[in-house]
Amino acid sequence: GVQLTESGGGLVQPGGSLTLSCVVPTDKANYWQISWLRQAPGKALEWVSSISTQQSTFYSDSVKGRFTISRDSGTNTVTLDLNNLKSEDTAMYYCAQDVGSRFGKAFNNRGQGTQVTVSS
Repeated sequence: GVQLTESGGGLVQPGGSLTLSCVVPTDKANYWQISWLRQAPGKALEWVSSISTQQSTFYSDSVKGRFTISRDSGTNTVTLDLNNLKSEDTAMYYCAQDVGSRFGKAFNNRGQGTQVTVSS
């Protein structure tokens, strides 16, 4: 299968910003709906955001207004801009192909993840 690749994580202070990138290495990338997920230590995998093939965007209530998802069809890259970060945003962030009938329910080809740590 195709494995997506995330990058851009790091350590940031509360209130800071990061930009995560997800490369979708397939010529079918523009036909895939892509989601970002995250998993904090000891917690379940959590859906964060999705973007459709038509550039429609969706966010969980916990990140709405702070995170922005976008995609570049030329580079097969999906970006997640994280702003006003909080300690509760600390998690491993993954991107994946969203294959459910509704966003945030079923995924394929999840990447290895990139760690985001928010701490002073």
